[in-house]
Amino acid sequence: MPHIKVGTENDTDIKIYYEDHGSGQPVVLIHGYPLNSDSWERQEPELLSAGYRVIRYDRRGFGKSSRPTTGFDYDTFAADLNALLEQLDLGDVVLVGFSMGTGEVTRYLGKYVSTRVRKGVLFGAIPPFLLKTDDNPEGVDGQVFEGIKAAIVKDRYAYFKDFLDNFYNVDKLAPERISEQAWQASFNVAAGSSPHATYACVDTWLTDFRADLPKIDVPMLVIHGDDDHVLPYAKTAARLAGLISDVQTVVIAGGPHAIAWTHADQVNTALLDFIRS
Repeated sequence: MPHIKVGTENDTDIKIYYEDHGSGQPVVLIHGYPLNSDSWERQEPELLSAGYRVIRYDRRGFGKSSRPTTGFDYDTFAADLNALLEQLDLGDVVLVGFSMGTGEVTRYLGKYVSTRVRKGVLFGAIPPFLLKTDDNPEGVDGQVFEGIKAAIVKDRYAYFKDFLDNFYNVDKLAPERISEQAWQASFNVAAGSSPHATYACVDTWLTDFRADLPKIDVPMLVIHGDDDHVLPYAKTAARLAGLISDVQTVVIAGGPHAIAWTHADQVNTALLDFIRS
């Protein structure tokens, strides 16, 4: 299985697992919490059949990547992404992130010279800044995230049950758009993630991206469900138009957080139209 080394913890290499398929312009897919890169299974075939090279990888702590107890911050996540782009010597890249993965896209484009990247896409965006502060009154109260961490410590499997119910809006969309079996598959992936990563990533969600967004100098597409219970549209994606110089926004009516699965046809059409444009 292909891996790249991105660091060490004590005497053990930290490695990122990736898959690289097809040929043509490269599209790099970055998954969300608490899943792995298999969660792009409704996008990868469409991209491959349209003639694109698809690279997807598992974030440290998730999937088949290493499970260290260090590096759960967006500077490190962006450095992991940069290591992948450099090792594969990719250019003309379309970076596509979902949920937590939108943070990697944003921090990478804010921190690194974007000569390797042609466009960026944010599915279910976490930027600009999720935490409510005096200068960010639109954010979410910090006690919400303290409650999430407490729930993970108490019983992370019970927490995943509640999280994934909101992730897919099962009360409204099951079983037509999210089957019991597909939900269970996501639960199994979440349960197999690193317990440390599960907890450590919660604080990472509170990263302030407001300084990164004006530095983005490539065209961007934002796709977000208007019924997102995990990252509500009004607190996230709706605020990006004034912070990114060249951005298009597609709102999926009735879409939950996991629009890449529940509304794959609409999402794939918007994604391919944007890449081709």
